[in-house]
Amino acid sequence: MTVHTEMATLEKDGEGGRSELDGVRVSAETSRRMACDASLVSMLHRGGKVVSVGRKTRTIPPHLRRALEERDRGCRYPGCAGRFTEAHHVRHWADGGETSLANTVLLCRRHHRLVHEGRVRMALDRAGQAVFFARSGGMLASAPPPPEPTLPLPPPPPLAPGEMYNGAARLVDSAIPWEIEAAVREAVDAAGGAVEQAREADR
Repeated sequence: MTVHTEMATLEKDGEGGRSELDGVRVSAETSRRMACDASLVSMLHRGGKVVSVGRKTRTIPPHLRRALEERDRGCRYPGCAGRFTEAHHVRHWADGGETSLANTVLLCRRHHRLVHEGRVRMALDRAGQAVFFARSGGMLASAPPPPEPTLPLPPPPPLAPGEMYNGAARLVDSAIPWEIEAAVREAVDAAGGAVEQAREADR
């Protein structure tokens, strides 16, 4: 697909300009998300006519993509690790962010959209770890790793296609509405905070 967008649309504090796909308007944030990991061709217009066309370039060059895949091994969103990913500029290149390993992370399409649409905010801490925050401001933490079993586990029973061990239908991540996922994560975070406060009160 080809999205035609003006540079002002891609800049965070710039004025929204033209951004369309086959004549259909595309939001500025969608354009920014797509420009994170895309091929770019710059065009200079004057008087409604194309004056010059630049060379096609990749926003994420192949060598950087290989380095990202080696480092991240999938989506960096807590608890996801999806293997089909897009490169995300933490500080967008249109705002002066570097296209470098230090300023990019891999996100699956679902979580890349959430970060750009503002439902989730993300940053990199001093150690280079990706940190994600809900709208409420609380940090989204990964689930703790399961404990190692003390006894050998029996082999799992055979599964019918599309079912889980308890007979429930298997849901892929994208089938769960974001509102439900966000509410569950915030409830878990709130419960964890309440437990920590209770522990502090007992000391």
